[in-house]
Amino acid sequence: MRERSDPWKVAFVALLVVALVCVVTWILLGSRLLVVREVSVTGLDRVDHDEVVAAVDVPTGTPLIRVDLADGAERAASLPLVESATVTRGWPATLRVEVVERRPLLAVRVGEEYRLVDRDGIRIEDSPTRPGTHPLVRVTGEVEGNEAVRAAADIVESAPDSFLARIRLIDATDTENIRIEVTEGSVIEWGTAQGAEDKSDVLRVLMREHPPGEETVYDVSTPDLAIVR
Repeated sequence: MRERSDPWKVAFVALLVVALVCVVTWILLGSRLLVVREVSVTGLDRVDHDEVVAAVDVPTGTPLIRVDLADGAERAASLPLVESATVTRGWPATLRVEVVERRPLLAVRVGEEYRLVDRDGIRIEDSPTRPGTHPLVRVTGEVEGNEAVRAAADIVESAPDSFLARIRLIDATDTENIRIEVTEGSVIEWGTAQGAEDKSDVLRVLMREHPPGEETVYDVSTPDLAIVR
């Protein structure tokens, strides 16, 4: 026959559980043991550390469990040179912020200077001389938020370094007929922004079999029917 439960023992266990829950709740929410004492920021190059900490806006002494991580990340990502941010708890007393900065991909001529922009056309920095590491892009209209800039960025991100160094100009004034000029004097008829990776692969083969030269034209607008003329 099963023994009947001792009501006093059951009550004691229940009280012990409640006490433990209260202690844990107090430690998480009410004590000074698990509060924000440091905000650690990683991934910074151009963005100032203190600017990120101020944007996250979590005062020291805030219980870690009460920090709204999503809101903090959104505030950090609102900084002009921040592409995205992630905020996590680092127990027992650290709030960790991982930043991905916007990186320059293209150069746009502005007067006598050059503006380095990311794929969204966001201004990263200015240069008095044309940078050799960032292809020049030509577009119409505002640079920031311009689909033509994004199309040119797709080309840059899919291109091998050996080809990237040869690009002199990406003319994206007509996004249906993008043209690329390279240092040897050749022209690449790229077509639309679609299929950047396939076009880069085909172009690599064409340029290996038919080295660039003055007035050489590579047409990869339709990768399956690419030609050299």
